[in-house]
Amino acid sequence: MPAGRHLIPKDDGPLFGDSPEPDNIASGTIYVLRSQSTHPFLVEHRELIYKIGVTGSKVETRIAAATATDAIHLLADVEIVATHKLHNLNRTRLENIFHRLFGAAQIDLTIDDRFGNPVKPREWLLVPLHEIDEAVERIRDGSITDMVYDPKTARLAAQTT
Repeated sequence: MPAGRHLIPKDDGPLFGDSPEPDNIASGTIYVLRSQSTHPFLVEHRELIYKIGVTGSKVETRIAAATATDAIHLLADVEIVATHKLHNLNRTRLENIFHRLFGAAQIDLTIDDRFGNPVKPREWLLVPLHEIDEAVERIRDGSITDMVYDPKTARLAAQTT
């Protein structure tokens, strides 16, 4: 059927794993960055502020494209904190899952770019690293669809309806 949809059972296996199956096609990498900014708010919360991204290229190549003078990296160099390889996944959809899941944890910060223009970064999150790791594990086992992030408790929790 042209308008039909094929649904995959929830127990149809992991979404991605650490090692590819023989017929898997490499899709890219999930990466977690930490800014080295000297902005007072960022220094105070450095161990809780991360950017999660997905790239089809090498992470080092991806982050080299945005220099320390770009607002996307909070006007500073960044450190790669974690990476997770992807196989047979849509990178854009996966990044959207992270943005939806952690959307309530976006940092509320405005900084001036190198030209003095105010910029409000949208991709940086105030989330403990272990919660990002848990989200990746839940993507792997398929249980992420039942989860929400609660910024008040700084934890992933089962979604209530």
